[in-house]
Amino acid sequence: MKLKAILPTKLSIAVAAALFSGQAMSAGFALNDHSATASGNALAGAAASRSDISFSFWNPALFTNAKGIELYGSGAWVMPEMDVTVNSASAPASFGGLPVSGANPSGVVDDSLVPSIYFAYPLSEKTVLGTSLNVPFGLSGKYGTDWPGRFHSAKTGVKDLSLSATLAHQLNQKWAIGASVQVHSGEVQLDSVIPDSPLMPTDKEGYGDLDADDVTYGFALGAMFEPVKGTRLGLGYRSEVDFDFEGDAKFTDVSPALGSLGANLGIDDAAISDSLSFPSVLTLSAEHELNDKLMLGVTAMRTGWGSLDEMRIKYEEGADGKAQNDTVLTFDFEDQWFYSAGLTYQMSEALTLRSGLAVDNSPAKDEYRSPRTPDGDRKWFSVGASYRLGSAGEITAAYTHVAIDDVSVVRDGSFPNGSTEDGARGELDADYETSADVISIAYNMSF
Repeated sequence: MKLKAILPTKLSIAVAAALFSGQAMSAGFALNDHSATASGNALAGAAASRSDISFSFWNPALFTNAKGIELYGSGAWVMPEMDVTVNSASAPASFGGLPVSGANPSGVVDDSLVPSIYFAYPLSEKTVLGTSLNVPFGLSGKYGTDWPGRFHSAKTGVKDLSLSATLAHQLNQKWAIGASVQVHSGEVQLDSVIPDSPLMPTDKEGYGDLDADDVTYGFALGAMFEPVKGTRLGLGYRSEVDFDFEGDAKFTDVSPALGSLGANLGIDDAAISDSLSFPSVLTLSAEHELNDKLMLGVTAMRTGWGSLDEMRIKYEEGADGKAQNDTVLTFDFEDQWFYSAGLTYQMSEALTLRSGLAVDNSPAKDEYRSPRTPDGDRKWFSVGASYRLGSAGEITAAYTHVAIDDVSVVRDGSFPNGSTEDGARGELDADYETSADVISIAYNMSF
């Protein structure tokens, strides 16, 4: 009875285990690489800047920055490094609890390109219609099938692609407002290794993967206020995005003891569904022109990670007429703040220089950190520049180094609250050292 009670949880978790296995540039799995201009200041002043239309991601009112029909395209090349040192690992107690062999994984997190595109079309002197394409959330990573923690996770891919339509209006010289509606296309790919059952051994390990997707909607609101010339305050809000993922769980080389034979657990190919809420983002920013060449910007950004309290996976009946029990993955993320400050220096009419520092706090708690969430607090160090090419437009580049706190993943087979949802994956003790470098390039032109 113990094997039957534990294994559905173990195996269904194993399929989903890699959801948060990688590291993105921002805390959790948020991506904030939506503008090479903003990246040069470490997002300082992101919701209040008059620089260009790319700042509309954080505040839709900033589409009023358009100087006519305008196109802004940006790409961020994210180059993360993750070193994982496994101190010890063992199989679940129900599989004998023996040590798990394997080498430390390498190349866990892949380089990735984060694209952003903005287009503004003025409807009148004060009203602008805008559209944008962004990737607000995402990660990718692969531990492989040979590392000692392979029962916890093997491979992952998560992506949220957002298409927005925005209306922004300049009320008067002091106030601008804006609102957008968004269509979000979300995809999840999750793989993990499944241990061989000691009851009916096959001398090989199984493999499970989950593929699911959904299309849903969100919105954004924003306002910009300039109480005195040269001082701007901005507020932007992007809504929580609720996904109802649907897809398929597929298994290969799974021991018969875990399927229709043996324990009759229903571990076979089946349709799956899962509801997951990506967090809201509130951005508060200010810019102040210190003189005719130097400008100070600051930002405080609150991400509502508390919406990710848990992940629940439901399984339909497979070919054997059995359905796995629901899987509940506890994250217990906390809402967190991002803070940044930066300077912009107008060196000449054509050349603008930028720099910035930021602190980005992780939503993960120590007691729930796992290979799915090896997340640590971050510090950003950014520099950037823009060069105006006259009527040909403007080119912008930025470089950011992200220093991420070292963390340890210590799984002893149960959560602190006594839950057994983690226990059936076995024990794991591993240390993580992570950092990232990001190069962003953008081109902006008016027609």
